[in-house]
Amino acid sequence: MLMSKQPVSTKKADQYNDPKHNYLDYWQGRDYEHLAEVMAIRRLLNGKHFKQAVDVGGGYGRLSKVLAEYADDVTLTEPSSKQLDIAKDFLKSQPKIKRNLGQADSLDFKDDSVDLLIMIRVMHHLPDPGPELAEIARVLAPKNGLAIIEVANYAHARNRVKYLLRGKKLPLQPVDIRSAANKRNGEVAFVNHNPHTVMKQLDDAGLKVERILSVSNLRSPSLKKLVPRQVLLAVEGILQPTLAKTFFGPSVFFLLSKKPRSK
Repeated sequence: MLMSKQPVSTKKADQYNDPKHNYLDYWQGRDYEHLAEVMAIRRLLNGKHFKQAVDVGGGYGRLSKVLAEYADDVTLTEPSSKQLDIAKDFLKSQPKIKRNLGQADSLDFKDDSVDLLIMIRVMHHLPDPGPELAEIARVLAPKNGLAIIEVANYAHARNRVKYLLRGKKLPLQPVDIRSAANKRNGEVAFVNHNPHTVMKQLDDAGLKVERILSVSNLRSPSLKKLVPRQVLLAVEGILQPTLAKTFFGPSVFFLLSKKPRSK
């Protein structure tokens, strides 16, 4: 399925190639968040099986292992060579998962060739995700192909209350949440999106929303200290579909299919 004729993106992944940055270390102590995302993926895939799956921007392969349960062939596509080096060890028990250096806006796959694609924790680096969404629509199989895209949600419940108390409307455009220091130091973009705007962008890219989940609804350092993880996850399992239409949580998962091409 891999092809080499796609234009090579000039975007960089300097932050994730920095020797001081280990994305594997970032996930230490974030078991609830990780398992909430795994729960969402499994719920959306609902036992289906696929030939070809791609984990776009999947870092060291944290969720590639989950895709291996659902697909015959899995490719981790990641722009950071360092993260792919970490993935070599992390995925050593999963030899069928391929590792591919590449960008989300220039995927190395043929048109209509990918049966399952996920892009989790990538949209927060994309202030203008149009090219990446169009690329996902290009490679996604038109028949039974599915994509799962996660969005860092600026319209979550706490922000809605905050804006309501100020008598302001939530912004429709992405909001850069980097610190002033990180902006000055040229760190990669880190934005939260309004999910209503993202839904319009998905539609413009040729992707149809099949299902929505609200994810990591109980993401709170205090709650994680006070409440056992299994209890948090049990409640999370109830809240994901229940709160989906309200965009309650800090993370929104979209299950997508490819819209039919107009004749």
